[in-house]
Amino acid sequence: MANTFPLQVLSVTRQAPELIVPARPTPREMKNLSDIDDQECFRFQVPLLFFYENNPSPLMKGKDPVKVIKEALSKALVFYYPLAGRLREGPNRKLTVDCSGEGVLFIEAEANFKLKQLGSAIQPPFPYLDELLYNVPGSDDILGCPLLLIQVTRLACGGFIVGVRFNHTISDALGLIYFLKTIEEMARGEHTPSLFPTWERELLTARNPPKVTCIRQEYDETNDSPDALTTTNPNDFNHKSFWFGPQDVKALRQQLPLHLKNCSTFDLLAAFTWRCRTIALNLDPEETVRFSCLVNVRGKSNNMNLPSGYYGNAVVFPAVLSKAEVLCRSPLEYAVELVKKAKSKVNEEYIRSVMDLIEIKGRRSKYPTRANFIISDVSKIGFERVDLGWGKPVFGGMAGAVSPQISFFLKYIKDDGESGILIPILLPPSNMERFEAEMKRMIDGSTMEETRIFCKL
Repeated sequence: MANTFPLQVLSVTRQAPELIVPARPTPREMKNLSDIDDQECFRFQVPLLFFYENNPSPLMKGKDPVKVIKEALSKALVFYYPLAGRLREGPNRKLTVDCSGEGVLFIEAEANFKLKQLGSAIQPPFPYLDELLYNVPGSDDILGCPLLLIQVTRLACGGFIVGVRFNHTISDALGLIYFLKTIEEMARGEHTPSLFPTWERELLTARNPPKVTCIRQEYDETNDSPDALTTTNPNDFNHKSFWFGPQDVKALRQQLPLHLKNCSTFDLLAAFTWRCRTIALNLDPEETVRFSCLVNVRGKSNNMNLPSGYYGNAVVFPAVLSKAEVLCRSPLEYAVELVKKAKSKVNEEYIRSVMDLIEIKGRRSKYPTRANFIISDVSKIGFERVDLGWGKPVFGGMAGAVSPQISFFLKYIKDDGESGILIPILLPPSNMERFEAEMKRMIDGSTMEETRIFCKL
């Protein structure tokens, strides 16, 4: 669907931000974050957008979505009361939540356009993100600030858009879904959530004494000198998203040997994207490149015994390494095998060793930025199913890549109903051009000789 009007005429009028507090008194206490939560690499804000048509359920007919969501948010905070607090930093940079009940930021807004007028612009990256998720001055620090910001913007057609920004130290994507589902249930008139939240962050805390028994390639900072991604002006990056449907996946899968043809779609697309991105960066052949994927440690397979409703960060990001030359010259199967190897590293000892390393390094553990690529697959989490009483969103999920090194796999359904994976990417313009060309060549089945013109090999 083409845009039917220039985005420059988009106008949003916002009310003054307000603090929404829990609907009932909640405990005043200090709660420690886990060692997974308070590592350096999670100290950033994550923006999301949800677009809803004017399709109210019988329960919501005639109701104002702003009022419904505001009241449901207040009720949900009774159960998720730490989210209404503020982060404090103690000795050794240990993060603690002061459950002060000060509240989360909420913005009511009105827009001068209809949802259908946005057309193809309803996908990340959103050129109008700042209008729909206003960065309240001073609100986006990690310490001493609201842990959550929500903006609800009414549209001229009766639909609305919900913008959400959350502090990653307090929760991962699945934990955020638990909270959004509780808002959904409170909006429907429920008095308690179907899945009660649990804190228990001590379950993901270092052993005493800590002992690192696994190789930590994801935290190796021995070669983290500046490169094109870290020296380019942030305003000069190209931010684009790439959609992969069933036919694209099929074309790539046909390039794999028989023993890998049944690999997961994630393994296939992650390997493909990493390889294309490496070629696009035009690296020295001897440069070591790195790939990490976020792995959920909930469930019984890792013996971590996290309870249902655990909404903290319950992810690790194992890494694999390769020389740039080897990755770029090898067929796709080489990258697929490495992605599978990264995921296979995760077991109980690996997870505990991660926490021990964070404790030993004083919570300064951070992934290297040079020649590194990290992917988080949130396509199956359920952002596209968050129904606040007006049906499922036209789009729901992350607003784009959060940095040149970090991207997401998002579920995206096109206008014709075809479902696929959307991957937002941030790169300097010349690198983005190479990236797009290499992706097209690989999907079309080009030869390795054709791809070598895009790298220093």
